[in-house]
Order: sequence, then C-alpha cells, then structure tokens
Amino acid sequence: MGKTRLEAFSDGVIAILITIMVLEMKVPHGASLDTLLPVLPVFLSYVLSFIYVGIYWNNHHHMLHACRKVTGGILWANLHLLFWLSLIPFASGWVGENHFASAPTALYGVVLLMAAIAYFILQQMIIATQGDDSILKKAVGNDWKGKLSPITYATAIPLAFWFPLLSMGLYVFMALIWLIPDRRIEKVLKSHEV
Repeated sequence: MGKTRLEAFSDGVIAILITIMVLEMKVPHGASLDTLLPVLPVFLSYVLSFIYVGIYWNNHHHMLHACRKVTGGILWANLHLLFWLSLIPFASGWVGENHFASAPTALYGVVLLMAAIAYFILQQMIIATQGDDSILKKAVGNDWKGKLSPITYATAIPLAFWFPLLSMGLYVFMALIWLIPDRRIEKVLKSHEV
C-alpha cells in the first residue's frame, strides 16, 4: 500500500486538532486589556499545545517521507499516535482553564508521554517494515532527543503534584528542543538521491 492516504488522513486529523484547540478559547467579555488577563493561562497552554502539534506534524512528515511502503501495522501505529495527539486539545484546555493546577498539569504530561511513546512505536514499525537498510534507521541513529523526551515527561508528571509550574517549564523545555525540525532524515534522503 502507498503512503499517500496515510499522509492525507494524518494531515487532516492534525488540522482538525489545531482547529479544535483554537475554538476552545473563549472570547472575553469587555474591551479593555484587563479582560484578557483571566484567559492568559488558556492562551499560553494553547500556544504550547500548538507548538507540540506542529512539532509532531513536521516530524511525522519527515518520517513518512523516509517510508517506502505502508503495512497494516504501520496504519495501526499511526492511529495510536493520532489518538494521543487528539487528547492534546482536552489536556490543554483543562490545564489552561485551571491555571496550571497540579492534576491538569500532570495529565498534560501523561498525554505528551503517551504521544512520545506512540511516535517511537510508529518509528520502529516503519524501520522494521523497511528492513535493515531502512533510510529511517540510518537517519534516526542515536536519537538522543527521542530518548530524552519520555524521561523528561515521566519526571514532570509526578513533579506536577508539588511544583506544577516547574513541570510546565519542563514541557516548554522539551518543545524548545524539538522546535527545530529533525534534519537527519533530510540528510539521509539527499544522500540516497545522489
């Protein structure tokens, strides 16, 4: 099976997630700048979640670019990733509406942790399907960011019950690390085109 339908479906789901997140932000009543202060936590959680969804979309695109064929296992692994990404609007809304309280901040971390695990599973399914000379396997290499992410999220989740803002800081830190698109796949693809 080709990967075109998988890419189109994934892009559509991710576009809907971004739309849902922005629609969850309620317009404050009043025309003064003071009316924006109560919705500032909602806006900040939206910005962080938008960045995370964008990071996943970008890296998902690069990963699928290195994929030659799609199997049923890859389809299910992709759905697994999309499931966890689909929970980001809920977690983002809860954390923002409750001004970064402990339980919502911990849940936000759980969603990020599960999305990272799901992404890793999808990556491994693609590598297994493509074989030992997989372009993705060559590109991923050591993958220190991929290993650091779940460790950071797993640390931030229990920390949220004592220091929720520190947990949010760890989530922001990981987003900043991933903000620059993964160039490893592009480099390996270019070397195979030559």
